[in-house]
Amino acid sequence: MATVSYITPARAPIVPGLGRVAVIDIGSNSIRLVVFDGPGRMPSFLFNEKVMIGLGKRLREDGGLSDEAIEDAMVTLRRFRMLATAMDVTDLRTVATAAVRDAPNGGDFVAMLEQIGLSVRLLSGEDEACLAAMGVLSAIPDANGLVGDLGGGSLELARVKNGEVRETVSFPLGVLRVADLREKRKKGALKRAVAKALKQADWVHKCQGKPLYLVGGSWRALARLDMHRTKFPLPIVHHYTMQPDRPDRLVRLLAHTDPEKLKIVPSLASARIPNLPDGASILSQLVKQIGLGELIVSAHGLREGLLYERLDDDVRALDPLIAATREEGERQGRFPEHGDLLNRWISPLFRDESKEDARIRLAACLLADTGWRAHPEFRAERGLEMALHGNWVGIESNGRGKMAQALFTNFGGGVGVVEELVSLCSMEELEQAARWGLAMRLGQRLSGGVAGPLELSSIGIDGDSIVLCVDRGDAELYGDPVAKRHRQLADAFGKDPKFRLA
Repeated sequence: MATVSYITPARAPIVPGLGRVAVIDIGSNSIRLVVFDGPGRMPSFLFNEKVMIGLGKRLREDGGLSDEAIEDAMVTLRRFRMLATAMDVTDLRTVATAAVRDAPNGGDFVAMLEQIGLSVRLLSGEDEACLAAMGVLSAIPDANGLVGDLGGGSLELARVKNGEVRETVSFPLGVLRVADLREKRKKGALKRAVAKALKQADWVHKCQGKPLYLVGGSWRALARLDMHRTKFPLPIVHHYTMQPDRPDRLVRLLAHTDPEKLKIVPSLASARIPNLPDGASILSQLVKQIGLGELIVSAHGLREGLLYERLDDDVRALDPLIAATREEGERQGRFPEHGDLLNRWISPLFRDESKEDARIRLAACLLADTGWRAHPEFRAERGLEMALHGNWVGIESNGRGKMAQALFTNFGGGVGVVEELVSLCSMEELEQAARWGLAMRLGQRLSGGVAGPLELSSIGIDGDSIVLCVDRGDAELYGDPVAKRHRQLADAFGKDPKFRLA
């Protein structure tokens, strides 16, 4: 059983880096190159490029990959190989999925790739399911339910629980194959095909009422359409959540919508639009036939699973949000370990918080010193932007809102609640996050960002007062700017500021 760790030790653990790693993913719809760099638990995306080749639909009569499709793929793959070399990638992994493994000439295609220096791992359907599930666990460690990865040529399902991948299965039900069922013009053909497939995997019904974690470009595109339709306030698809009745609504919507009108949907790739109706239909059948609960989008899937697969258990157990914000703080901040120390310093003010709020507060503290390079007039806006639109995982929109309010306040945005965050959080949550920001702001002003003054001082609540206690030898640190921020913090708590010497 995996336990996620987000504690703040006296010295944060050093997470070994992966080096510069790249994944080339040869799928039925697209071929993609992603280059990762940074700490092993949550590396950054250095480069990401996708080309819609459509290997799975450009087939010969015998089901083999067409010569034209192979040539187009080779042009893209030669470019990706050169880019990886130019970027000093030390570990290049190439994987191929349903279109290549199912094609009679798939082996010949793999041999061609070997000749240009790409060693290909031809994934089985079960491999795909397991890696997609690992990708979900890398971003949503407490995932408990069913992972569904919809590609062009296949649909993979995997059960995840307690940080582990349990049963897996793969079906030839990708969006490019649904057209064949439709052409048979038999009503209910897709429904029967899904039912027949699920009979091969009775274990899926253990996930009844559990979430379905959505992986794959077609389902992410569906989520973007739903976000546009519902006017969701954030453009972040990861962890976007839909209720189980939503796929049916999307099926009906798409049946009566001109595909041309869908091109206005932000971040919806035009090449995905033709597959949306079939993707929605497959999703609708899965949800109804299994009896699934919420639908949660994961931006992490097979490619991230390939990285997660190689990590040892201790690194996997690290909280992905905390690992990423800690790395960002160390990279952009002025003083090592500032965020962990600042969080420990302000923690006595927030002893009654939930474990999840304490986790979000730590993430905010880890980013508290990252705005110093920005123009002073725009630091607050930078904090807001970083929290709301940063490439974080392991955090929902509500948590992003709290972190945004804390950083906005910390970077000098004022003591008031940010109006645009009200759609993400309650007023009480935002007021508490603003108190985080004021406490962070006080700690930074008192210490100048260095360790000594925080280590030799303390802050806490004593009755009707917010008490700041400083070592007698450091009394001069409590100047007017510190006293002002102390008063602001105390006012936010509805208490009086009190200064003591130890």
